[in-house]
Amino acid sequence: MNKQVYEEISETLYTKKMDNGLTVLLLPRPEMAKTYGLFTTNYGSIDQTFTPIGSDEAVTVPEGVAHFLEHKLFEKKDRDVFADFGKQGASPNAYTSFTKTAYLFSATNHIEKNVETLLDFVQDPYFSEESVEKEKGIIAQEIKMYDDQPDWQSFMGTIKSMFKEHPVNIDIAGTVDSIYTITKDDLYTCYNTFYHPENMIFFLAGNFDPSSMMELIEANQNAKTFQKMDEIKRQFPEEKMEVAKREAKQTMSVSVPKCTIGIKDSVSTLMKEEFLKRELLQSMVMDHYFSKGGDFYQELYQSELIDDSFFYETNLERNFGYTLIGSNAQKPEVFSSKVKEMLLSTRDNGLAEEDFSRMKKKKIGQLLRAMNSLEFIASKYTHYHMLGIDFFNLIPEIQALTLEDANGFLKEWVSEKQLAVHVITGD
Repeated sequence: MNKQVYEEISETLYTKKMDNGLTVLLLPRPEMAKTYGLFTTNYGSIDQTFTPIGSDEAVTVPEGVAHFLEHKLFEKKDRDVFADFGKQGASPNAYTSFTKTAYLFSATNHIEKNVETLLDFVQDPYFSEESVEKEKGIIAQEIKMYDDQPDWQSFMGTIKSMFKEHPVNIDIAGTVDSIYTITKDDLYTCYNTFYHPENMIFFLAGNFDPSSMMELIEANQNAKTFQKMDEIKRQFPEEKMEVAKREAKQTMSVSVPKCTIGIKDSVSTLMKEEFLKRELLQSMVMDHYFSKGGDFYQELYQSELIDDSFFYETNLERNFGYTLIGSNAQKPEVFSSKVKEMLLSTRDNGLAEEDFSRMKKKKIGQLLRAMNSLEFIASKYTHYHMLGIDFFNLIPEIQALTLEDANGFLKEWVSEKQLAVHVITGD
């Protein structure tokens, strides 16, 4: 077991790679009452075309399999796993994103038992034809529910306007038609390929003894058998930098129009240093130009072009990235025009040294505050670890960024061809 002390942030992390390939990360926080466990596989909704373990030929599975699989793992032949956690005083959950599927629990007692329950249910799949057919109706209802949610439709509508070929343009849950084509064999094919311990990370943070916990996890894993892991070969279509559609409109039952501007940030494969620098700069630049304390936000708000629903977010993954800026907007055309004008102006205006110094301090402060959350640390550490980056070294990386880095980024960050606008108006 490796022990690493991060003195700057007062954290100690214990790590070990099990014989079966599972990476285990333990972050003791003895002052906390709660413990949080996160078991994540490097597999999400975009992983539709791949070469299964033990095969030489690529397959393409139906849209929505990763999310379907997440649902089905909680159901066993003789019980529901939610009930197991309930008896042990734990609160379980799971989620599927474009790139990951994660299973989790939080609890204040019976920690060792809950850890074993989490590991065991994820590593013991049970799919029957009957239960798969039953689940299709449940997920179809979930999809239809999201079809009626303007915020989700605004999000996915903007993604679809940006990306033409990349499977990020497909709803994480799939479509009603696609999920009805999912078979038990599809689930086992994806499970056996992507749920191998070598492709997974277990992160535990909270009140526990790291030595005894690592022994428990190691004994749990050594009692199980897994086939040899081959390198997972995933395939993605070629995606151009230009957005699929500059403007798109949709009608729904909304009292105020919704407008979202999307920036297609990246379509190339980014690795380690390049990835981290771009992600940090994107988030810092967005916060500088669009935070509620900024001049541009005040201008939009005082002009009544936005309301309190205004948001911005940026998401960079290994082979795609996007930024969204949106709000309820009585005048969506004026709002989108103002935002696009602002974004394009950043190429030439640049940042001053004083501004960038303040941006770095703010980013570090935000990061340190967020580290009070076990959920945040577990999620972020896992995310970065899968990209070969040590999350606990982010502060020195932020400090090392230069004004030249920031202004160089701004010069190539946004162009007209990368901007898409999605508007939802009342029907």
